[in-house]
This record gives sequence, C-alpha cells and structure tokens, in this order.
Amino acid sequence: MEKTIAVAALAALAQETRLEIFRALVQAGPQGVAAGQLGLRLGLAGATLSFHLKELRHAGLVTFAREGRSLIYSAAFATMNDLLAYLTEHCCQGEDTTCAPPYCNEPARA
Repeated sequence: MEKTIAVAALAALAQETRLEIFRALVQAGPQGVAAGQLGLRLGLAGATLSFHLKELRHAGLVTFAREGRSLIYSAAFATMNDLLAYLTEHCCQGEDTTCAPPYCNEPARA
C-alpha cells in the first residue's frame, strides 16, 4: 500500500460517522448491506449517508453493487487488510509483537 493511500484511508476513518458506517459494513460481512438498511440501522438521513459513503469509496474502503433498485455496500476487506499490513510494517518496525494486545493493554494497577 502506498503512503498516500494509507493517509486517505486513515483520514476517511478519522471522522466519527464514517468510522461508524465502516464498522457496520465490516460487521455485515462480505455480503454487505443495502444503503437504505444501513441508514435505518445507523439513524442517518439518506443525503448524510450518501456523502459519507462517497468519502469512504474514494478512500477505497467500501465497494458497492447494484441489485435491482438497491445499492449494496460492502467493506473493502482487501484494502482494510492492506492498511493493517502497512501500519504493522511502518509503525511497528515490521514486528507484529510490537503492536500485539499485551503491549496495548492498560498497565495493571498496584
């Protein structure tokens, strides 16, 4: 993954509503979810949802397919995995153990 693509993906996810949308799409799995259902689930107006989905699409984090009159949105799992690999390689000195959960846990209280 190129640095500019990683920056675009992180910038898109840095906005609270877009992160919420992306999380919902990841939870929906590869089959995705219709835009209307997603809007209802998250309590977002159509125009608001459309705006944020467009930003996530431009960042390469979501894809869509038309099924009849519906647009079915899915998380772009390959892009997400590429982003995680990029972060691991460039932010964890290439060692998965550097960013492993035991190192991220809150210190035990004495």
